[in-house]
Amino acid sequence: MNILIENAGMSVEMLFLFGLIVGALFCYASEAIPMEVTALGVILILLVFFYFSPIIDANGVNQLPTSKILAGFANPAMLTVLALLVVGQGVVKTGILEIFSRHVLSLSMGKLWIATLISLITVLFISAFLNNIPVVIIFIPIMQGIAQRFHVPASKLLMPLSFVAVVGGMTTLVGSGTNLLVSNALIEAGLKGFSFFEFSLPGLLLAGTGLAYVMLIAPKFLPHRTSLSHRMRERLDQHFMAEISIDKDSKLIGQSLGVRMFQELPEINIRMINRLGKTILPPFTGLKLRHGDNIALSATREDLTKLMESGYGLTPAEGYRRNPTSHKKSEQIIVEMMVTPSSSLVDSTIGRTGFEYRHNCQVLGIQHHAHMIRSRMGQAKLSAGDLLLVKCDAETLRGLREDLDVVLVEFSVEELPNLRAANVSICIFMAVVLSAAFGLVPIVISSFFGALAMVVTNVITLHQAARALDHKVITTIAAALALGVAMEATGAATYLANLILSVTGTASPTIVLSSFFLLVALMSNIISTKTCAVLFAPIGLHIGAEIGVDPRIFAITIVFAANCAFATPFAYQTSLLVMGPGSYHFKDFFKVGFPLVILIWLVYSAFVPWYYGL
Repeated sequence: MNILIENAGMSVEMLFLFGLIVGALFCYASEAIPMEVTALGVILILLVFFYFSPIIDANGVNQLPTSKILAGFANPAMLTVLALLVVGQGVVKTGILEIFSRHVLSLSMGKLWIATLISLITVLFISAFLNNIPVVIIFIPIMQGIAQRFHVPASKLLMPLSFVAVVGGMTTLVGSGTNLLVSNALIEAGLKGFSFFEFSLPGLLLAGTGLAYVMLIAPKFLPHRTSLSHRMRERLDQHFMAEISIDKDSKLIGQSLGVRMFQELPEINIRMINRLGKTILPPFTGLKLRHGDNIALSATREDLTKLMESGYGLTPAEGYRRNPTSHKKSEQIIVEMMVTPSSSLVDSTIGRTGFEYRHNCQVLGIQHHAHMIRSRMGQAKLSAGDLLLVKCDAETLRGLREDLDVVLVEFSVEELPNLRAANVSICIFMAVVLSAAFGLVPIVISSFFGALAMVVTNVITLHQAARALDHKVITTIAAALALGVAMEATGAATYLANLILSVTGTASPTIVLSSFFLLVALMSNIISTKTCAVLFAPIGLHIGAEIGVDPRIFAITIVFAANCAFATPFAYQTSLLVMGPGSYHFKDFFKVGFPLVILIWLVYSAFVPWYYGL
């Protein structure tokens, strides 16, 4: 048992906590372990450590009981985030946002910059009130359609879409879960939480800065890569991972395997062979093909289609075949679909989820958003943003449009919105926003009302509402909140605040605030924005108190800085979602996003002294 002593030095508990935080950040950033596993592991370690080594104050009270470590699962901010995800899913599911896309195309006057500007302003506005993940999912095919109409690569439009959705979320309390978590940190510190529009003015300034950047400067740095919509028509060079099996009557049986054995299809590359459960990797010197061999290969969409129709005697590997109960002879089409963040496919495989059998379709290939899949396709775990090459008929495609697991990466306005459900969802959404904006009820109550109303009015089903809840959000927020209360109880937050102040020395409050913004912004590109906000909230509040600045100013600074996750694709899910459809690489985000981080930092640093009277 340890007695909590007011001391400027580092205690054993602090040392343990800092080590745990560093380990957790490494796991989050490297993705060596699934994020949910890391988060739950952090909570378990905290529970065990502080059970056997409790923090006891001078009055004999345990400052970090089990209930306090686990309180994050019932935290009002997290519950609000989850409820708003359901509300957002209800609005998106009705198809009402398709109406905006039609107006965009009708008002563009045949000019790309007008269509892009109207689209991004629309996204910025919607993202101020809706979770930006479903907004980006809906607008990806819309931006693809604009790219197709004006004959430009989608890579010129999709990263700006993600960035504008993020800056739009900086403008109101409900624009981002990060904002709600920082507001909750204020309440936990005994201060009043944010009002709905408390930081809207500086937020609009930064959002306008971000919009101007993506319209005027970012196009010079964005890559010129062929969009998915162009690849659908022109069958260009984006490769998918596929797996095929050698039939008993295949003409390839007995042939020596070469990396370029399909001479007429030069873009096909053989990656590995699976024979009787044994994996064989290149080089394939002297290896001859046998009946039953499974070949893992990478190929363009065009070459993969030609290969399956070539007469070589090949079929999709077991587990990737069309539903054998289907005898329909309707015309087959090939489409590309993106895995959504709430999909049951995430962290699972096509075969394990029964995706093909449920939808009576065939998955021909998989394209991972970040790297080439190096395992058998049947064993490849999927992530949000991965692309699937799917073969199906028109009837199946209509069913896939309604599935929450995937979204069709193709712009189409043929499907009319459900006007009744759309009107109901908008009324519910407006009730949630207005009741919170005017302070009629706390945001957690209005958001819960909205989520329940979406289900009761049949805008979405209970199953669809449950699917809208992201388990990664739940676990990572709960873990971050647990670390946050541990930092407070052990004095680690005060220690770090004093350490930062010792570095800044006798600098003015403006310099301290600006330096703190930059530190948080850089960290938000390494770990998730929500985790970053929760960890830095107590530190920022302590710094504000120490230098005589209103802690709310530091809290607002954390809101803006933590949302500046533009320089890497992994800290914010919207970046992962556009990574595949835009054919982006990690370096693209750094090249385009890092200057935006610096620009927003400079604008905020110049704005702070005047606006807050520092």
